[in-house]
Amino acid sequence: MIDRNQPWVGRRRRSLGHRIALSLLLLLIAKLAAPRAALAHAFDPALLDLREERAGEFGVVWKVPGTGRAADLTPRFPTECNRLDAHGADGDGPQHWRVNCGSSGLRGARLAVSGLDRNRIEAIVRITWLDGTVIAGVLHGDNDEFAVPRAPWSGAALSGAPARGVLWSYLRLGIDHILFGFDHLLFVLGLLLLVERTGLLIKTITAFTVAHSLALALAVMGVVKVPAAPVEALIALSIVLVAYELTRANGPASLVRQYPWAVAFAFGLLHGLGFAGALAEIGLPAGQIPLALLAFNLGVEIGQLAFVLVMLFPLKVFARLAATRPWLRWLPAYAIGALAMAWVFERIERFWVPFS
Repeated sequence: MIDRNQPWVGRRRRSLGHRIALSLLLLLIAKLAAPRAALAHAFDPALLDLREERAGEFGVVWKVPGTGRAADLTPRFPTECNRLDAHGADGDGPQHWRVNCGSSGLRGARLAVSGLDRNRIEAIVRITWLDGTVIAGVLHGDNDEFAVPRAPWSGAALSGAPARGVLWSYLRLGIDHILFGFDHLLFVLGLLLLVERTGLLIKTITAFTVAHSLALALAVMGVVKVPAAPVEALIALSIVLVAYELTRANGPASLVRQYPWAVAFAFGLLHGLGFAGALAEIGLPAGQIPLALLAFNLGVEIGQLAFVLVMLFPLKVFARLAATRPWLRWLPAYAIGALAMAWVFERIERFWVPFS
């Protein structure tokens, strides 16, 4: 028979009540914030690919993701660019046409894609010049214009061998994308909260990075091919699992807590596949696939490492506050879990988009 007058029973009941109330509150917040939940959208960008065929004249390929969310995306060219011809692929495939942009050949011009803010989609702009130099940039709702450098050594591209331009462009592409990969960063944040020992944390983050890199390489090279929608839903579900583990601080040690590096490796494979599907879809520069793949992955990892370093001090301050205010330690777990569940439902709903 349980003695309900024992102090620990009262504390347990109060703790359970607080956790239930906090769960309901955060689920309500997640529901109200559902229109913004897509900020953690999958890496499923549109592509505006221009290849200079002769001085000032470009072949254009325009691809939009097959998610049903990109119907009103429209590329915008400078007024001096004249469209020469146009034809689209069958169904929802890419469109092809040619433009003549005069003697300047797009140097110093601005390219844009309208509709990004309404569709919450990124667009990759890639230009390949006659000499093989490649420049690329990522557009999104907050910045839908790409400034083409006036010279190969300005901004996005570097002078010299085309390989240097590919390296720099795809490195920036990876860094730019991870800054908006909120689901990816939220998983890393969960790992930082879950693993307290520095040595084990380094091992866990390393395992996640290795798995992420491996999956990215295998998928882009065509060795592994999986549907994007289930992968993205599983990525969100992996964040829910980490959030659940954060609520079990006083429970028996689970496999996740005993071997966080193994769990990080497994979910790193998922997160790598999430990036890889769209990267393979938009294509990599012919003859430079290994370099572009390496550069993109390095960019992602640089962004991830920067995030870890930036979060170390705030998390240390949070740990000190939570030591004297025990209820605070539940806040990140339930906030992460509620937001991740909103993403799970949103991404499961996408399973049926192509059939609607």
